[in-house]
Amino acid sequence: MIHAVLIIRFSYEVWSWTEAARRQMIDLQAITMPRRQDMSANPAAADIHTKTEFDRPVDPAPSGNEVPATLRPLSGLRVVDLSRGPMGAVGRYLAGLGADVVLVEPETTTTQEDLAQVAQHRGKRRLRLDASSRSLEAMLRKADICIEGGCADGHPFPAINRIEVQKANPAIVWLSISDFGRTGRFSRWQATEPVIAALSGELSRSGLPGRKPLAPPDNLTLSCAAAQAAFVTVLAYVDRLQSGRGQWLDFSILDGAVQALDPGFGISGSAAAGTRAADLPRDRPATQNHYPIIPCADGSVRICVLAPRQWKSMFAWMGSPAEFADPRFDLVQVRFGSPDLVPAIARFFGDKTALELEEAAQRHGVPLARVLSADAAMSTPQNQARRLFPDDGLFPDGLVEIDGLRMGPATTTAAPGLHWAADAGAIATATAGPAGFMPLAGLRVLDMGVIVVGAETGRLLADAGAEVIKIESAAFPDGSRQTHDGSPISPSFAAGHRNKQSLALDLRHPDGKAVFLRLIGEADVLLSNFKPGTLDALGFDRVTLERTNPRLVSVESSAFGSSGPWSRRMGYGPLVRAATGLTSAWSYADEPGSYSDSSTVYPDHVAARIGALSALALLVRRDRTSRGGNASIAQAEVIFDHFAAANAARTMEARSGSTPSRTERDVPWGIFACAGDDEWCTVTSRGDADWRGLAPLLGLAHETALRTREGRLAHRSRIEQALAGWLSARTPASAMETLQDAGIPAGAMLRVADMPEFAYFKERDFFRTERHPAIPAAFLVEARPVLAQRLPDPPAGPAPLVGEHSVEVLRRWLALSPAEIDALVDAGVVQQLGHPASTRRPSGK
Repeated sequence: MIHAVLIIRFSYEVWSWTEAARRQMIDLQAITMPRRQDMSANPAAADIHTKTEFDRPVDPAPSGNEVPATLRPLSGLRVVDLSRGPMGAVGRYLAGLGADVVLVEPETTTTQEDLAQVAQHRGKRRLRLDASSRSLEAMLRKADICIEGGCADGHPFPAINRIEVQKANPAIVWLSISDFGRTGRFSRWQATEPVIAALSGELSRSGLPGRKPLAPPDNLTLSCAAAQAAFVTVLAYVDRLQSGRGQWLDFSILDGAVQALDPGFGISGSAAAGTRAADLPRDRPATQNHYPIIPCADGSVRICVLAPRQWKSMFAWMGSPAEFADPRFDLVQVRFGSPDLVPAIARFFGDKTALELEEAAQRHGVPLARVLSADAAMSTPQNQARRLFPDDGLFPDGLVEIDGLRMGPATTTAAPGLHWAADAGAIATATAGPAGFMPLAGLRVLDMGVIVVGAETGRLLADAGAEVIKIESAAFPDGSRQTHDGSPISPSFAAGHRNKQSLALDLRHPDGKAVFLRLIGEADVLLSNFKPGTLDALGFDRVTLERTNPRLVSVESSAFGSSGPWSRRMGYGPLVRAATGLTSAWSYADEPGSYSDSSTVYPDHVAARIGALSALALLVRRDRTSRGGNASIAQAEVIFDHFAAANAARTMEARSGSTPSRTERDVPWGIFACAGDDEWCTVTSRGDADWRGLAPLLGLAHETALRTREGRLAHRSRIEQALAGWLSARTPASAMETLQDAGIPAGAMLRVADMPEFAYFKERDFFRTERHPAIPAAFLVEARPVLAQRLPDPPAGPAPLVGEHSVEVLRRWLALSPAEIDALVDAGVVQQLGHPASTRRPSGK
């Protein structure tokens, strides 16, 4: 099972996760912690606190503890949490949205934890029970959801039988978390975070060409898997509200990581021009010129110049150099392939500071961000304005804003479980739908999302049966519609927008605005990921939307959030990673500046899971209150949430002036070369038991000095040499099989193209083949969001061409007559696929 490495140990007495309580619980020999604002005295961070013309005062969202429970969308949801390790984040996501999550532990549990566990269990209540107690059975009869698994030492309550619980409480949604699923031959395999990274296809894309692959930092793959697990759990709960029946979810951490970090067979970023990761070369991709990081006078900046208008702004800012005046440079492929462009930009940037470049880029409309360290990133004016770390707390105060209120950890004094009244099983089951009934059938969604996060949020709802209408414009197409060969649609776009329909509508025209507001009146959900203020400028502010449809649920995703001095910045994922400290952290330890995150599309896919989860939560609240609501997700804050424990450790170290004690990983632990060219295998020994399985394979079973952790740490070099010799004669696949048979977590580094042939994915039926009328060859996509007892597989509707369903949607949603539709098409307000008037540029009125 996933092994959680202890980072900083501390003692605690209570489980009330307010900032004050957290500070009281931390026992680091009376460390004096200066206020975060005083850290600006550090010269290295001084520029972070410099006020600029782009800083503007805002009213920060109230912190989580100030939010009334009734406003949290999952208020009243009863969750028993038996999970352990990094997947404890699943329950935390639900707790932040208002669920009453009770972490149940055996009475024998140690009273020491690490910062990672504190980060994952914020907002939960704790209950300790004797392993033989029947109290847990009583709680499960009243619970809506049970989360179990993710622990390295087996089930904490082995007497609890899921099947018997489901018989007693047929309405319960039971999420079983394991490394490789609970069924099939791989269910006995074990994983650590590096193993998941290797088998998910992520490791093969992380690192620099010609170098050893680089593991993603700080449990990134597991954090993304947890978001997928939270989404499918609430989706199953929504299905239970429709049908009256719960179900079992067999959640594999590997599946979740593949789906939610950067799915190689899913939609890719706009810079890829429709090329999926599955089609990339076998070596680490050389994509540094896609989102180049350029040195300047006092650091580095990253630029994301993708659209032609952005290049024109960059060209003008540089003084319109003649060598790049050729109109072909409007094409992103030409710019990426130019050996002279990035050096020319570097010369232009060389004598300017990072802050000067960031300010000038905002004026010129060029997407650019400073490459900040993790420490500097936590203290930016943006985070201070949004009170992301309130009262100098160690952890971010929530991940989502609901109706303008930050959903941070709630404080509760209620006794765990004692106020749970009626059994969940008493909920009527007479409304159960037919077999194969989609949980979101009948839900109407207007999807204004673009690029990756926009595509994925709507696709997740469409796959669950919602009617999702992509609102777009032929004149200003979604950037992910670009193809490298001019094809009408790519497999990447087809994967990200399957099961949707397209309505092409000019939202700048008065008639287009009127049509859109009529659509809003018929919709259940509105999705968007524009810069904050874009919808307002079009006349679709929240007040107007709510007045038009009080039951509307809207979900907005942006780079840095809906408020703060950076809220209006252009925020591609690579810029968000640079501004949050992730780009700096994602580099080789022995080579500063060896930034290695350019091939990974993050946090787009996982932010989409948070957005879809928020939409479902608001729909649950709407069923209870008959009113809609708004969810706002900042992609930057998704990153801060994922790296909360690591950032908290660095903050404590900076405040104390000393290095907290850290638990070093056992030996061996890492990525090791195998037979073949650029072939690698992750091998991770967690302790004495793993070593007893590994030592005989390496011929070291007789070495008594290596039988303890201390001895192995002292002889690290010798052990790693023996392992390297053993692996050099084996392929990654054969080495992985042998090591897993011995109970040692190991994983071959799979390229994305190799994944469909890996026996695990075949056994799980993880991929399925789809076809599209406009794409000559069949292509692969993920088959389903989770292996579930009742959730049907997604339909196979092809992704739409621009305006393909315009007429059909207007007839079905608004009952417009053919004459009315023809008038809108002739005026260019509505674009219909194949209609001559649809090639005209919108009026711009």
